[in-house]
Amino acid sequence: MLLPTITCPAQKTRSNAPVPAFQDIAKSAGLTVPHISTPQKKYIVDSMSGGVGFIDCDNDGKLDIITVNGSTVDRYRRGEDPMITLYHQGKDLHFTNITKAAGLTTRGWGMGVAVGDFNNDGLPDIYVTGFGHNVLYQNIGGCRFKDVTKKAGVAAGGFSAGAAWGDYDRDGYLDLFVTRYVNLDINHLPKFGSKVDSCTILGVKVQCGPLGLPASTNLLFHNRGDGTFEEVSKKAGLANPEGAYGMQPLWLDYNNDGWPDLYVANDIGPNYLYENMHNGTFKDVSLLSGAAVDGNGKWQGSMGVDAADFDHDGRLDIFVTNYAFQADTLYWNQGAAGFLDVSSSAGLAQPTYPYVGWGTAFFDYDNDGWPDIFVANGHVFPQIDTAPGAGHYREPMQLFRNMHNRTFKDVSQAAGLNRLPMLSRRGAAFGDVNNDGKIDILVLNEDGPPTLLLNGTQTSNHAVLFRLVGTKSNKSAIGARVTVTAGNLVQFNEVRGGGSYLSSNDLRLQFGLGRHTVMDKIEVQWPSGAVQTFTHQLSGYIYTIVEGSGILQKIPFHHDSSPHP
Repeated sequence: MLLPTITCPAQKTRSNAPVPAFQDIAKSAGLTVPHISTPQKKYIVDSMSGGVGFIDCDNDGKLDIITVNGSTVDRYRRGEDPMITLYHQGKDLHFTNITKAAGLTTRGWGMGVAVGDFNNDGLPDIYVTGFGHNVLYQNIGGCRFKDVTKKAGVAAGGFSAGAAWGDYDRDGYLDLFVTRYVNLDINHLPKFGSKVDSCTILGVKVQCGPLGLPASTNLLFHNRGDGTFEEVSKKAGLANPEGAYGMQPLWLDYNNDGWPDLYVANDIGPNYLYENMHNGTFKDVSLLSGAAVDGNGKWQGSMGVDAADFDHDGRLDIFVTNYAFQADTLYWNQGAAGFLDVSSSAGLAQPTYPYVGWGTAFFDYDNDGWPDIFVANGHVFPQIDTAPGAGHYREPMQLFRNMHNRTFKDVSQAAGLNRLPMLSRRGAAFGDVNNDGKIDILVLNEDGPPTLLLNGTQTSNHAVLFRLVGTKSNKSAIGARVTVTAGNLVQFNEVRGGGSYLSSNDLRLQFGLGRHTVMDKIEVQWPSGAVQTFTHQLSGYIYTIVEGSGILQKIPFHHDSSPHP
């Protein structure tokens, strides 16, 4: 098949771009709680966990941090481990572990997190996925939470992986989609290395699965608006009867019709793309759209996912991280013609091919107005180190610079990522942790404390942050789309409550503006269908925009990006 020539109108490749610079400040910032797991990873449940999230739990304007704790088979049976840790940000970028005081004491085997205000009280809530059961924490103020899982009806059960909040029926209340991975009995676990086809690799014994294990179903919880949810996956057409191994969901409006569609990254099988039919149901357009498999028609072992308009053509593209010796996939959205796998021509296939990719995002690290890509890598099997040519358990993180012509350049070494210890990593969350207008990265490390990469890129480019507050729409404004025009630079993004791999980003939207100091136009398309427009606004601020009212507040960026005084 002949592929179309990829060109970008009126675009030039980057020259004299700022040198990326990231510094791991986790230890000095007080992020010290290690993720719990066994060194041997003898069971598939041992190697899956690892979500992280940003949340402003007390609405003080500073991001706080959530990390998933993990567990082991023995510890889980004894009920030893709280599912998450919550760090509150204080002065000078120092974080304090407030988990117990916050009431986040429900124990289990945590997997992922998704942040969103499910009851529209103005306080962000936390949904935690896990093995055995999930938990919904309602924020009751002052960074204190209450376990309302039973009342809400969202315990789920089974082996849940990713979760994402989204108002699929646009009734003003956040609904919740949960992917589940495999059916696994903690009392009858498959024996390590017991089967040649699913428990060994190149003759080396490893954990069993997911092949050989039965897949589970996915869940869609519809928010009734009274603090309770109804599970409607079958009614909506999202139950996963095909039996895919669900990993991470992502709500996105891929066809620009104003309604949130759903993408699901699946392990060892085609990915799903469900089109919202505006009546509470979804149409499976996975294979027809071209977003289910790679350009060769092969399914992959997909883990993490994000979406953005990476080439400024007005449509959301999709990036998916995959298993080793399967390149991460960039799906270019061509509108009615569907998606095209451009991973190779974009320069992303070769550098990602050797690694197992997990947490990821499109984000503009140097504020030039074009989304770059980050990938957290790490193998599943510690035993892989003894299998010649099969890869390594500890793998590097990767950063790819958007070159403005539908190609990317690997700038991991320039960013200092190669100087950091190689580890096996999982989830990654993205947000402006010090409010300086540059996006920072939080990464979950298997068997150790997290990494917090402070973005210290020296650039004269300008930026802006938007905090959106819904009124007719859900209070978190999840699903809202903001389009910013600054001179000839036009870009947009959507607020999302869950993505990457088992993780949840800053709910504020950040836009790099390049050399532009003024935004000629800001357009906010709310989930309710309302549209607000603002003109001639300055860069360098954090704007709070309230649906139906306008700009409530603007706070200048904090320009001292040093970790500590």
